[in-house]
Amino acid sequence: MIDSTMMTQAAQAVAAIGLLGTGLGAVLGVAARYLAAPVDDRAEAVAAILPGSNCAQCGFAGCKQAAAAIVDGRAGPTVCPPGGASTAQRVAELMGVRLAVDEADTALPTVAWVDEERCIGCTRCIRKCGSDAIVGALKQMHTVLPEACYACGLCEIECPTQAIVMKPVMPTLATWHWPKPAANIPWRPAERTLR
Repeated sequence: MIDSTMMTQAAQAVAAIGLLGTGLGAVLGVAARYLAAPVDDRAEAVAAILPGSNCAQCGFAGCKQAAAAIVDGRAGPTVCPPGGASTAQRVAELMGVRLAVDEADTALPTVAWVDEERCIGCTRCIRKCGSDAIVGALKQMHTVLPEACYACGLCEIECPTQAIVMKPVMPTLATWHWPKPAANIPWRPAERTLR
């Protein structure tokens, strides 16, 4: 039979552990509030704008690292090649910086395209694609889903028959920008005709 003193000691031990846990939890809660490092929400907002493909074309391991570098000032808004000018413009607006005309005037974003006559269905490109944008089967013609492709170019390098090429994506309303004016065009006032 269980002795009443053992029950009392067990209850005291459980109560002591409970009080110790509550006290340490309160101390940690106060410390978290007063010793917390300030968090910059802009890095999360920039990461949400970036494509999220983690292709490392920007020189960083992924889009979150690139976003942190943009916020820290180690990288500019134009760091993401797959995002193109529209992504750079949105990042610049979020960061409150103005893109120089030369920075915003980047080449159109590209996407992989498969030439049906050259494709032999070797599936080497499918194995190399990190975004699963290429669909097809062994010894069958492959195709690229342009909305999934982030233009890393690895499939183009891997293709033994050069059936894959990178082609520019046609601009849409979301990605089109007004072209900058042509340089060195002399301006002169319109000629008036006298009556």
